[in-house]
Amino acid sequence: MITFAVLLVGSYLLGSIPFGYLAGRLVGIDIRQAGSGNVGATNVVRVLGKGYGYPVFALDVLKGFAAVKIAMLMAPGRPPEWNSPQMFGILAAVSSVLGHLYPPWLKFKGGKGVATSAGALLALTQVATLIGVAIWIIVFWLTRYVSLASITAAIVLPIVILVVSSRDQNKGKLLVYASACVAVVVIWRHRSNVSRLMRGTEPRFTRK
Repeated sequence: MITFAVLLVGSYLLGSIPFGYLAGRLVGIDIRQAGSGNVGATNVVRVLGKGYGYPVFALDVLKGFAAVKIAMLMAPGRPPEWNSPQMFGILAAVSSVLGHLYPPWLKFKGGKGVATSAGALLALTQVATLIGVAIWIIVFWLTRYVSLASITAAIVLPIVILVVSSRDQNKGKLLVYASACVAVVVIWRHRSNVSRLMRGTEPRFTRK
């Protein structure tokens, strides 16, 4: 039980590090009061430029990836199944994403979780995640909508994982469920974007 508590709390705290907010503070602004008001990498790129936004994106990916890898190293790796590295990794993935979404340092108002989710899933299933990234890039390149690319990749990823992991259905099911949960979270966090997309008022990506 102690190990599980350390796993969940540690992953949550790692995921809650607000790199976008810290980047804004480096130049003397509160990123929550600029652009879209989001602390994610997309808003940082729009407001501060790629010199700040790209490192924020990389760090948000890295904290999800690191949370999963550390958790997998903590796993006893013996029966029952919930002691497996994969289960520990999935729990860490969910906790780190929740930390990014609801950081205690920012009154539980964080980013939209796309980069951190990508990092966590990359640590769990590399091939499927890279396919998801490719889908994101294609949709973004065609539309210039970050939100649409993120939502599309999140929806397609569970299907991709199901296909890629078809040889090991027991492990694949856990990853499909985890990625489906991520998809629900991503869509929920983008609900205002979905509304604007339907009205045709969603801004395409441009950098200040």
